[in-house]
Amino acid sequence: MSTHLIAICVLALMFVIATALPINMGVIAFVGAFLVGTLVAGLQAKGIMAGFPAELFLTLVGITFLFAQAQNNGTIDWLVRLAVRAVGGRIAAIPWVMFAITALLTAVGAVSPAAVAIIAPIALGFAAKYNINPLMMGLMVIHGAQGGGFSPISIYGGITNKVVNEAGLPISELTTAFVSLGVNFAVSLLLFFVFGGMKLMRQQVPNAASRGTPGPLYGTTVAFAAQGPQIYGDAESEAASEERLTRERSGAAVGAIGPAGGAGAGALGTAGAGANDGATFQQIVTVIGLLALAVLTLLYKLDIGFVAISIGLLISLMSPQVQKRAIGQVSWPEIMLIVGVSTYVGVMQKMGTITWVGDSVASLTSPMMVALLLLFVGAIVSAFASSTAVLGSLIPLAVPFLQNGTGVDPIGFIAAMAVASTIVDVSPFSTNGALVLASAQHIDRDVFLRQLMIYGGIVTLVAPVVVWMLFVVL
Repeated sequence: MSTHLIAICVLALMFVIATALPINMGVIAFVGAFLVGTLVAGLQAKGIMAGFPAELFLTLVGITFLFAQAQNNGTIDWLVRLAVRAVGGRIAAIPWVMFAITALLTAVGAVSPAAVAIIAPIALGFAAKYNINPLMMGLMVIHGAQGGGFSPISIYGGITNKVVNEAGLPISELTTAFVSLGVNFAVSLLLFFVFGGMKLMRQQVPNAASRGTPGPLYGTTVAFAAQGPQIYGDAESEAASEERLTRERSGAAVGAIGPAGGAGAGALGTAGAGANDGATFQQIVTVIGLLALAVLTLLYKLDIGFVAISIGLLISLMSPQVQKRAIGQVSWPEIMLIVGVSTYVGVMQKMGTITWVGDSVASLTSPMMVALLLLFVGAIVSAFASSTAVLGSLIPLAVPFLQNGTGVDPIGFIAAMAVASTIVDVSPFSTNGALVLASAQHIDRDVFLRQLMIYGGIVTLVAPVVVWMLFVVL
């Protein structure tokens, strides 16, 4: 058996062990990276550690640390009430607002993980507050980010267009952009109705929300950092107490509001007033910090992990007792899982396994079958590794059969490859999926992880076939 097949089989074995036993797959993946790297690939420890995703690790730690601060001092709850007021109390509009915001951010040049990192915690706060399916909400954020990701001025769009131009292939930048947006919008529309969209369309803000208290969550129990050392510790209690006392002192506590008499608009108007009047100084500073995070990362291209940790530290200095548990609320189990798998995939890339798979597929004789298999390779690899790297490596492999008049339309294939290699970022082992998983503070993360894995697996298997049929065959 070749070294490449051994590496692939070990990866498959990791999934089997992690599924059958309650062991963090990140631990298994680190051991696998060490064993395969040293015994099979002949790598030194430094070579293995070169695949450790330091930037992703820092991003996950920084974002979850910052939003733990925002959760503890009540900022997330305050933002949720403000946003519900802005959409007129129509709960069904909330997922689409999240989709549109992330699509807009990536379309104008934001890095996809940065947009998801900023929006996902707020979106999942909405889901917990207003009984929206959290899986649907998280996926809407990711699909929004990917939908806008191939505009001519975006990161993905710029890289793809550059690779295609260097390969000497024809390209329609707007075709790629609108295909990505259309497919992701169609998938989001399907998810919206599958996960209770019709029910949401018949709902206004519930009375529980108008009184400033969380409504029932979507089939889950309330918990902070479900796998952390604390479930609901003193810091969170202090934060909640501080927020309640401040609202009472301001005379704007929404809990004093009586029943809305069944009129959604009346409940909404009062809740909105409470949201405005009940903001504490810490909450205002936290919102300024979140805006600074967006500006510094999206406009000035600073590292989102460093910026998030820096802002989190400033918020901690304002109220160290209230925020003392925030570091424990960082999603350490999920971070361990993601960076472990990414390190193993890095070993596979260093071994040349990814290139070997691509070359093996490209050597087949049937152009249509080569196109389909390259789409599958792009989807599978991107579900665990960098979508940008996949686009940069697989498009050149397609150049020979795209240039030889084999009947495969280059513009259609590039659009299909763009979608197949990025829509799978819903996988919890990809950056965007990992960020959404880490942002899920109010639900059972083990269940949420399994849901993302199942959905990511379905998308990885189905998306290449669908885009192949739509944009290559037809």
